[in-house]
Amino acid sequence: MKVLYAIAAAAVTAGPVYADCSYPAPPEKLPDGNSATLDEMVSAQKAIKEYNKAIEAYVACIKLEHDDAVAKAGDKLTPAQKADMERVEVQKHNAAIDQLQSVADRFNEQVRLFKAKHKDEPKG
Repeated sequence: MKVLYAIAAAAVTAGPVYADCSYPAPPEKLPDGNSATLDEMVSAQKAIKEYNKAIEAYVACIKLEHDDAVAKAGDKLTPAQKADMERVEVQKHNAAIDQLQSVADRFNEQVRLFKAKHKDEPKG
């Protein structure tokens, strides 16, 4: 229990919380590949690319936030506290990447459906 209080105290005093580290929301809606238009698919692709950029920025931000907190705490942190802070940063990173992968996988499935439905249509 004392370790939890120490970690909480270190986190509060370790440095600023970066306002830019807000978790990005995934695109609100992905088109249905069976009924979507090409424009809807292209718009969704752009939204996925923007979401990817937002996740990359978030991951960089939480890394910076972690590094700054550890640097500012200096010798005040025990090895266990540093390990706990690292674990939390890694969990946030992995959760963000997993979410991005899930969204990309769902979109790619819709792209496959769209392409299958429109495979015999003339291009252009």
